[in-house]
Amino acid sequence: MNRNVVFVLAVVLGITGLLFAGKFLAPHRTPPAQAGSGNERLTAGDVKGSVAPDFELNLLRGKGKKMKLSDLRGKGVVLDFWATYCEPCKIEMPWFVDLQKKYASQGLQIVGVDIEDIDEKDVVEFTHKMGINYPILLGTEKVADLYGGLNGLPMTFFIDRSGKIIDRHLGLMGADVIEENIQKALQGGSSSAPSSQ
Repeated sequence: MNRNVVFVLAVVLGITGLLFAGKFLAPHRTPPAQAGSGNERLTAGDVKGSVAPDFELNLLRGKGKKMKLSDLRGKGVVLDFWATYCEPCKIEMPWFVDLQKKYASQGLQIVGVDIEDIDEKDVVEFTHKMGINYPILLGTEKVADLYGGLNGLPMTFFIDRSGKIIDRHLGLMGADVIEENIQKALQGGSSSAPSSQ
């Protein structure tokens, strides 16, 4: 019987030791961004209320010009990650064109981020054919990682005037869902934001 007690105690001490080691040796994860600098990486979980991570990317046809997301503070922003081969992206793009026209005067800025490794000339031809009227940025793996890694396309973030994410959608959305989120982005983040009609 003493042998069994010693064995059980050894097992309990071993398990306790493993639990403590796991707790102190495991990597510490940073929680999703709240009101920080905007440079924190988003997670796969709910990102509503998180500050959209800032980045600086080359503008398509910009001849070396860059755009920073933080330069758009004060505007409602639709940040759309897409690619030329993405069929759902091609369906949404005409809606974005129309909504950019409709809400630009109220402070909307749609920004497309092409997230593929192809010749810039091919992207220029594609956007010209689609009639894109909003800035297109040339995405990088680093920016995709900042936004939680892109598990599919399109991946669209709706960001209010203060830079906080109000919603994120993976895949094709209806035009009505896009417009509803645009209205929320324009109303959020500023008490002086003009109301959408």
